[in-house]
Amino acid sequence: MPRLYARLLSVGLALLLPVSLTACGGPDPVLPVQPTPSATAAPVQQKTEVFQLPCYPEAGFHPFTGANKTNLVLNGLLYEGLYELDPTFHPQSVLAVSHSKSEDGLSWTFTLRQGVTFSDGSPLTPADVAASLNLARQEGQYAARLAGITGVAAGEGSVTVTLSKPNGALPALLDVPIVKGTGERPVGTGPYVLTGEGETLALTARMGWWRGEQLPLDTIALWAVQEPDDFIYAFDTHDLSLVSADLTGADTLGYSGSYETVDFSTSVLLYLGFNTASGPCREEAVRRALARGLDRQTIAASLLSSHAQPSALPFHPESEYYDAAQDASLAYAPQAMLDQLQAAGWSWSGETLVRNGQPLSLTLIVNQDNIHRQGVADFLAESLTQVGISVTVQKLPWEGYLTALKEGQFDLYLGETRLTGDFDPAPLLIPGGGLNYGRFSS
Repeated sequence: MPRLYARLLSVGLALLLPVSLTACGGPDPVLPVQPTPSATAAPVQQKTEVFQLPCYPEAGFHPFTGANKTNLVLNGLLYEGLYELDPTFHPQSVLAVSHSKSEDGLSWTFTLRQGVTFSDGSPLTPADVAASLNLARQEGQYAARLAGITGVAAGEGSVTVTLSKPNGALPALLDVPIVKGTGERPVGTGPYVLTGEGETLALTARMGWWRGEQLPLDTIALWAVQEPDDFIYAFDTHDLSLVSADLTGADTLGYSGSYETVDFSTSVLLYLGFNTASGPCREEAVRRALARGLDRQTIAASLLSSHAQPSALPFHPESEYYDAAQDASLAYAPQAMLDQLQAAGWSWSGETLVRNGQPLSLTLIVNQDNIHRQGVADFLAESLTQVGISVTVQKLPWEGYLTALKEGQFDLYLGETRLTGDFDPAPLLIPGGGLNYGRFSS
């Protein structure tokens, strides 16, 4: 945790893929998030010189039922899971030391680490793990990723997880906090414990943490935030030492002054989706051709200020599933795009591509609440228009955007979602998938 020493360090989320080649899909119903309403500035606490992180005391701190993003960022200091994902998204053992699975892949048994205690001194038990996972799959931010689990049962020094269908990457989904207690502040096995109330809230290093590692700070003060403007002012005046922000998100707060930005990889996917049920994009040849006309490098470097990693595959370039050679074979190549379109029967007529007397004309929709995504949509439209493809960008408010997606009123759409740690694209691709707005049916 050496980065905690950096003064005025802002951590930006690195978007996974500026544009994906998936033929369909859409944004998670909660992504992109709706913009935060403007707020009136609130009185700011007296400035101190200690290291401080922000929190919203009134929003609660429960890792499953809590919804405040700022508070949830603290989870990694309070709680641990059976596994944690390393920078390559590979699961590393934490509270689980090993696992085995049945031949049909539907039953997994995880052997728990011995000698682990919660911050209240009580030992970690299989019952605690089973209760946590069962609660997490019922509600909150982890419910969707754990939807394939039909049951979790405690055993002798182990827990058994039963699945509705095989998933060989199950450990990548189990970086879920293991907690004890049912209140708003359950205890965890992590290096810090939440202490105090209101404006005296702090993270205090616990004695007897099982890893035995030297922590960089004995106490991390928490700055009580009431309103977004309060948050911004506290950071600008150096009262907050570090904040986590999606610098290209719809609800990003505006920071000013001098600060350092450090990106870290996430599984957030920004992608271009196709309507496979109607219009020109119902043809696979057209979709394949258009995919070669997407300049992901420029989008990532210029439009998203390098807070993104370009990839033509639905995997982060750091992921073990990423195939560099395959990605290179799908790279930006406008001439290859034109060659493929001509092979599909499209030909030049003046400044546009036509077939059977009809121009290649497309409608691209985007949520107007995010200026970064609007910029990406405009760039894509201009790039395709320059090679003879007419693209009209419709910038829609959130509700209108969702309506257009559900009713198939588009040829292309710019979407964003957060993939699970196993990079499962099923919601985007399978019939009936929650994100399959493109009506992909193969």
